[in-house]
Amino acid sequence: MATDVGGVGVGSIGWGFGNGLRLEVEGNVRHNRVRQISGFAAGPTASGGDQYSYGGMVNALFDMDIGLNWLYPYFGLGAGVADTYLDRVHSYGVPSGVRVSTNGWSTNFAYQGIFGLSFPLAAVPGLSLTAEYRFYGVLDAPGFHAQDNVAVQAPGGIAHQGRGNFNVSSDYNHSLLLGVRYAFDTAPPAPPLAQVAPTPAVTPARTYLVFFDWDRADLTDRARQIVADAAQASTRVQSTRIEVQGNADRSGTPAYNQGLSLRRAQTVAAELVRDGVPRSAIVIQAFGDTQPLVPTAAGVREPQNRRVAIILR
Repeated sequence: MATDVGGVGVGSIGWGFGNGLRLEVEGNVRHNRVRQISGFAAGPTASGGDQYSYGGMVNALFDMDIGLNWLYPYFGLGAGVADTYLDRVHSYGVPSGVRVSTNGWSTNFAYQGIFGLSFPLAAVPGLSLTAEYRFYGVLDAPGFHAQDNVAVQAPGGIAHQGRGNFNVSSDYNHSLLLGVRYAFDTAPPAPPLAQVAPTPAVTPARTYLVFFDWDRADLTDRARQIVADAAQASTRVQSTRIEVQGNADRSGTPAYNQGLSLRRAQTVAAELVRDGVPRSAIVIQAFGDTQPLVPTAAGVREPQNRRVAIILR
């Protein structure tokens, strides 16, 4: 059975795990006009009527971080159940004289593949515009029981009239969708830290920033060089202590980010000790995602917030 281009509507609600993975429950509806029915001995025939599909799906999706705060590609798979309804679907003029007319339901296992692009809106934290493609289909060919007549016209009258079954050989759907997505747990950007008036005659602190890859606590070659520079500077300035402050961006949960920032600070402190700084002079602090350099919405991966600050006081 072939159909014309139609409409589709999709709504879903789900849960994000802070590492790019999302699970969601979806409801969808599709409508197409029937253009052609195949499968008769005489070949395809022009047809009419409407096909409606109502589906419930469970989807698993993954958001990819490609280093652009304004663009996040994502992809996923879904599975569920689809109810397909044929409304006054009919076929006339088959050369053999067969006339088919049916209203009927069919329930089948449904599946889909999803690829999309998400565009976060900086003006509304948590809100994103989306554009995506979906391939949607059913595992088995839908079958319908005719509610009207299946008849063969013969010279002089109707040779047979009764009820029968109507089968569809395939049911696939290619969809292009535009939409919006909102993260309900998004918090407004953290307020700026209170400014403390500088104390006269106190030497300003010297700060070194060490940056990390997403969800990592190990040092790059560039990071080791920065730590070495800080260790050498600590021997040339009058400092009473060295503060090592760990931070994380807001792409994970607050609890996870707190632990990650602590591991980053411990890694930098250990590198300072290897570079000759006494361990007793180092104070380790972990701030999680509460002190960002760049305020962002929850779930945003901001490279400048994945850092450890080495402060010579």
